[in-house]
Formats: sequence, structure tokens, C-alpha cells
Amino acid sequence: MAVANPSRYENLMPSRPTLEEERLHRKQQLAGAFRAFGQFGFSEGVAGHITARDPELTDHFWVNPFGISFNKIKVSDLVLVNEEGEIVEGKHELLNKAAFAIHSRIHAARPDAIAAAHAHSIYGKTWSVFGKPLDPITQDACAFYDDHGIFEDYTGVVNELGEGDRIAEALGDKKSAILKNHGLLTVGGSVEEAAWWFVSMERCCQAQILAESTGNKIHIIDHETALMTRNDGVGFPIAGWFSYQPIWQDIVAANPDLLD
Repeated sequence: MAVANPSRYENLMPSRPTLEEERLHRKQQLAGAFRAFGQFGFSEGVAGHITARDPELTDHFWVNPFGISFNKIKVSDLVLVNEEGEIVEGKHELLNKAAFAIHSRIHAARPDAIAAAHAHSIYGKTWSVFGKPLDPITQDACAFYDDHGIFEDYTGVVNELGEGDRIAEALGDKKSAILKNHGLLTVGGSVEEAAWWFVSMERCCQAQILAESTGNKIHIIDHETALMTRNDGVGFPIAGWFSYQPIWQDIVAANPDLLD
């Protein structure tokens, strides 16, 4: 995952001194991320899931219950899942099996990943059919330059932990992965960061699809400039967290019930 000097942002991140405060924050941000994904049209029936690692039980994660609309999810709807795939807290009883197969392995392989997001968004799944990385054709796309993997082994709906392990391997230490014939996956050191990378990556897929559809020559940003833009501009972790703040402000203002 790209790392840079975060000094110009670090004082903006609030401190939460207790586990209870941190847990509540992660759950609130998680519920808000689902509302945002619903607003952006990332939902596709019952497909898609975002998870947040519990700050105390670090091999457990909070996730959306199976079959609840992204546009309706509240903090009280979230369920806590243990390392065996069992719901140990929450009022709902159904868990998306694919969510556990993918996210449990991502969280196990990436202790730095507090959150992970996956959805069948239209431009992400469209770009995924090519099985190739995004090019650094815009400033925003530079955030993902040399920082996203490709998972090429599509074998159907992910139900087995072994496939989750292979997805985690394709992700490696990067911020995101393109799952061929499937969609996008992003991770972050906070729910906010993971959600922003997903939103931005979806839009970068859209931008490249649109650019290529014109048939005109596309200018590719050179290697050194793309790296500099990623590391010192738009692609380091705290920049992802900060970029998400306007989305959170809009979502919580329009949907105060999500905090229930």
C-alpha cells in the first residue's frame, strides 16, 4: 500500500481513546458507507459487502446482513462475524457466504486493513472483463498506479475460503484489486479510506472506458510523475481518508437515521 508523509493531514484525524468509542465510530462509518454505495448505484441485488475489523476482537469483523438494502442499513443492522463465519452479535441471522469467504481471508492476510469493500458496480465489473490494470491517464487514476492487483481466476460465486486466499494473494500489499469478470475490491486503514478508494476506482474505470471509446490517442502519464502523484498527492492512506469526508458529511446529513 502506498505510503507518504502524512504531516499535512495527521492533525485532522480525531482521536478515540477507548475501544468502545472506536467500535462505534467504525460501525457508524460502515453504515454510512453502505448508504453512500447505495446512493452511487453500486448495489446489485444482494451482491456486495463492506467490512470493518472489530478493534478489540481483531479476528472478527462487522458486515452487512444478507438481503438488506444498502439504502436502508443502520448501525443497528450490522452483524459481527467471528473467524468461523458465525454471527455472534446483531439482530439479523443471515450472512452472505461470499462476504465471509472473501473478507475473512483479506483481514487475515492484511492486519493493516481495518476495512475492505467489494461491490458489483457497473464500470468496475465492465473494466474487469479485460483482466488488465488501469492506466495512469488522469490525476485520480495515479492513486492506483502500481498499487492494484489482478485476480484472474474467476470460477463462479466465491463460496470457498481457498478462493478467498487466492484473492488475498492477488491483492498482496496493495490498496485494491480488480477481480476479473467480477468487480473491484479495495482495502484501507479505516472504513473511510477503503470506501473512498472504491468510489474513486469505480470512477477511474468509467473514465478509462469513456476515453478508450472515443478512439482517440490517450496520453499516459509517465512512470515517475504517476508515482509522485500517488505517493505525495492523491494515493497515500490519509489522503484517502480525507477525500472521503465530504461524502460522509453529505450522507449523514441526508440520512441521520443510519446512526440508529
